[in-house]
Amino acid sequence: MIWLRILSGSLDIFAAFTMYKLGDLEKAFVVNTSLALIGPIIFIVTTGIGLAGMQDKVSLPKMFCLFSGVLLIFISLRMK
Repeated sequence: MIWLRILSGSLDIFAAFTMYKLGDLEKAFVVNTSLALIGPIIFIVTTGIGLAGMQDKVSLPKMFCLFSGVLLIFISLRMK
């Protein structure tokens, strides 16, 4: 989980430098859009790894609630 978060943060910083270097709003928008695709994937994977590591400590109903919470986050992001 730690390495995925470090990778995610490094990608964000690299993207920021890339947007600055490009100096064009349209190209920066494309870079930002690709980050918007990568971010949720990393979020889901790190959450899954964390839950898999805690599966012996967390009951099935609690795990269901956690996954439901993650699902609700994504649903709320899609709402207008």
